[in-house]
Amino acid sequence: MNGIGPYLRTHRETLKQQDRRYSLRQVAARVGIEPAYLSKIEREEMPPPGEQTLKKLARDLELDADLLLAMAGKISTDLQAIICKRPQLFAQLLRQLKDAPDHALLRVVREITDGDW
Repeated sequence: MNGIGPYLRTHRETLKQQDRRYSLRQVAARVGIEPAYLSKIEREEMPPPGEQTLKKLARDLELDADLLLAMAGKISTDLQAIICKRPQLFAQLLRQLKDAPDHALLRVVREITDGDW
């Protein structure tokens, strides 16, 4: 069980050890879902929720939303829109970068962020 459900549960339970506001019921209430539904997600009895719910969970549990979406096999709508504007270029870029080491990817990100074209 290495999926998103156990990941969420482990993280939530860790936070709960320091702060009781991270009980299953309280997190579910803040996110706007039923506690039973969150429990089923954590136990992988239900598929991962949709993008908006995952983003709310990420925000509440102080996790990276893109990571949760990726773990759920999803991609955020803002990234979809970016890719759809230039699908061939992004497909080529991603295929070229798929085996690159992390330090190389970070260098590319830094170059783009710096904007020195």
